[in-house]
Amino acid sequence: MKKIVMIIAHVNFRDEELSVPKSIFEESGAIVHVASTSLEPAKGKLGMTLIPDMLVEDIRVENYDAVVFVGGTGASCYFNSKTAHDIAKSAYLKNKLICAICAGPVILANAGTLEGKKATVFPSFERELKQKGAIYTGEPVQVDGNIVTANGPQSAEKFAEEIIKMFNDK
Repeated sequence: MKKIVMIIAHVNFRDEELSVPKSIFEESGAIVHVASTSLEPAKGKLGMTLIPDMLVEDIRVENYDAVVFVGGTGASCYFNSKTAHDIAKSAYLKNKLICAICAGPVILANAGTLEGKKATVFPSFERELKQKGAIYTGEPVQVDGNIVTANGPQSAEKFAEEIIKMFNDK
């Protein structure tokens, strides 16, 4: 049984970038934990609320098969977060699936995990990826090795399906 941790901003995460993949992951039999910077109810941009399962700083990458950074305007709280960068780097080095959607790939880029890798992101963040050495493709979903990136909420289903496919291919 696969274990996935999804990291959300405490305020203004993108609702469907959490709910759609989470449902697909759970339907496939995966155990999904949601992490944020507080255990108080988190609020999505479109009004979704949920209580995170754990704090971001309590994530132990070795306990998960995949780390997923959820986008939305709130994801910027992780752009320069040492904790988020350490999680991304650790997942990358341990050859876990490292995944990010919408603005989330900026976190991966700033952590140094996208250098020389094909990646996509919400279009307004293309420059940030390129500045950190990523090969921006503009695709809805992009896979490069153990990294999966997606460009926004319209790609949430395809993003989740690609992650499940990668689990099944391993």
